[in-house]
Amino acid sequence: MKGALAFAAISEAATGLALLIAPSLVGQLLLGEQLSGVATPLARVAGIALIALGIACWPGWLPLPGMLIYNGAITLYLAYLGFAGGLSGVLLWPAVVLHLILTTLLMRGGSQSRDR
Repeated sequence: MKGALAFAAISEAATGLALLIAPSLVGQLLLGEQLSGVATPLARVAGIALIALGIACWPGWLPLPGMLIYNGAITLYLAYLGFAGGLSGVLLWPAVVLHLILTTLLMRGGSQSRDR
């Protein structure tokens, strides 16, 4: 079972990394169409989520590192999209703030569990 879980974790993380680096190529290979427009940043969000899933599902690990990486990376990426990417949906900045709060809470929770 641990071997299958490790394989799944590596596969998901590798797919996530590919989505971060070359989302259009992954779209072409997987769906037969290159990604364009808003599909590219959404694919990168999915890539971040898949990397975090791979980390959270690694055998013997608790889910905290994956959730912390996900929320921290999504906070930074969404803020980047707002500042440099020129995207500004009505929920973009509330999502940035929510993920920043979640990142902070997860960091505090992780440090408190180590102190015990």
